[in-house]
Amino acid sequence: MATPLSTVTDGAASQTVRAQLMLRELVLGGDLEPGARIAELTLVEKIGVSRTPIRMALLQLQLEGLLDTLPAGGYTVKAFSEGDVHDAIELRGTLEGLAARMAAERGVGGGLLAEASDCLHRIDVLLAQPELTESSFATYVEQNGRFHETLAEMAASDLVQRQIERACSLPFASPNAFVLQRSTGPRARDVLVIAQDQHRNLLDAIRRREGARAEAIAREHARIAQHNLGEVLQSQHALGRMPGAGLIRRRGRR
Repeated sequence: MATPLSTVTDGAASQTVRAQLMLRELVLGGDLEPGARIAELTLVEKIGVSRTPIRMALLQLQLEGLLDTLPAGGYTVKAFSEGDVHDAIELRGTLEGLAARMAAERGVGGGLLAEASDCLHRIDVLLAQPELTESSFATYVEQNGRFHETLAEMAASDLVQRQIERACSLPFASPNAFVLQRSTGPRARDVLVIAQDQHRNLLDAIRRREGARAEAIAREHARIAQHNLGEVLQSQHALGRMPGAGLIRRRGRR
């Protein structure tokens, strides 16, 4: 699906990208309150670009699900219930399950299988350490994201790959959304070990052309993110480290 960036010149596009990145930081950083109307002129002054890139960036963030449109025009920052976040993770898991089944049924070239295997080898090296550091978790995030991107590519379907990318852009739905927030605590490493075991079983199912098994493992894998969400929501320390935590309406709170 074409984004608003495809309708502007290269120079304007770079300004729009800048506006989009900075606007997303403002939203996820809590500088713009959920439910509050967004003033374009204020953003023009704060971000330092003209109104056209600001409008294009607002539209892009609305497409990503971070903003709501107002009946009379304009945008507000969207708030998300815990149910919304659970649904977004479920959607991503369902689509990744579809990609895994398609990959297994259609077959995957050696290059993609080798790339996925390399991701898992690098994660194995990290998990072989007796104690993980913040740097270790950051490397895990990089390789975990790379593995999931490779999985989407394995489906050999531009349509499915685009839909997975869209699902992963939903707030808190990406495979790494809650990893760094779980980087402390006695069970932090255990969760990554379980996830890595699922990675290996998923790749094995794809190699063996076992579509139903691959799909089931991919969907089960997303449940780790659901579990991590619950753990993070119970920890004020973890919530404070999570970008966009202020957008989540906790149960029992208005």
